[in-house]
Amino acid sequence: MSGTAEIPENSIPRLARGVKLRFDKQRDTWVLLGPERVFVLDEIAHQIVKRCDGEVSLAAILDDLAAAFTAPRAVIAQDVHALLLDLNGKGAITL
Repeated sequence: MSGTAEIPENSIPRLARGVKLRFDKQRDTWVLLGPERVFVLDEIAHQIVKRCDGEVSLAAILDDLAAAFTAPRAVIAQDVHALLLDLNGKGAITL
């Protein structure tokens, strides 16, 4: 993962305090609602974020996504790490 920070696979990602995953009927898409913030999720981001329930490890999330999308785990891991690090930096996800 050249240049990308690693997240330990035993991490258990969860939505940050005060952040909720909701379907926005007006936008017809999934969003993360935080204090004074809205993050609009595309379908892939939604598939990742909905698995961040505070109970499942990153390793289990990667395995589940690789199976669900029949994709190489290493490719999935790059995308998941990038999204989680971005959302963590914005205060939406706790790692």
